Amino acid sequence: MDVIKKHNLSETDLDRIVNMAWEDRTPFEAIEFQFGVTEAEVIKIMKHQMKLRNWQKWRARVQGRKTKHRKLREDDTLRFKSKAQKHITKNHISKKKY
Repeated sequence: MDVIKKHNLSETDLDRIVNMAWEDRTPFEAIEFQFGVTEAEVIKIMKHQMKLRNWQKWRARVQGRKTKHRKLREDDTLRFKSKAQKHITKNHISKKKY
């Protein structure tokens, strides 16, 4: 797939992108920041990685969803982050701190 080759994505990267795309509160901009993959490219990856019916369900769910698009979010909508969650900086995940 062209997107995978263009961004030199590993299987681990693809799995993480798919997981982030499934998460309701993770905006496409966060995926682009971490992996350099645009929203349109995420859609292509999801279509390639999923069965057609599941992709259609996902696509219907995220289209126009405020939490998936930062520009559509209200100003007071912040992302929840658990204190137990690892700190992520770009594509580097640091060790868990308690």
